[in-house]
Amino acid sequence: MKLTRSLKFNPALFGVIPLINVIFLVVLFFVLSSRFVLQPGLAVTLPASSFTLGPRVDAQIVSITAAPVPVIYHRDQRVSLDELRQRLADTKVRERSLIIKADKNTPYDLVVKITDEALKLGFSVILATDSERK
Repeated sequence: MKLTRSLKFNPALFGVIPLINVIFLVVLFFVLSSRFVLQPGLAVTLPASSFTLGPRVDAQIVSITAAPVPVIYHRDQRVSLDELRQRLADTKVRERSLIIKADKNTPYDLVVKITDEALKLGFSVILATDSERK
């Protein structure tokens, strides 16, 4: 009893399968090597520093963008300096630490104003930076 094949050998398929494998590997490489944004929805280019601190527990995060008119974000919501002051005053956490994620092109004056307000309210202030690349 001789069995017959229902599918015929296709030589074009022989060259396409390795090409598809290479494409999948390249896509996987780009996905794994890309940098992910820690705070969803807001990408900030941080200045580089060779000094880093470990992660903080229950830290408040304030992000500042460097647009022509800088914008302040607290808990993914756009706020003014007065609203930020009120939100920080209403914070009821034991360890009061504030991480400022300011874009490297943000006006220094605004960063100092936010730092002053946080220090007046008893927060310890941490400036977020990116690790220095060599």
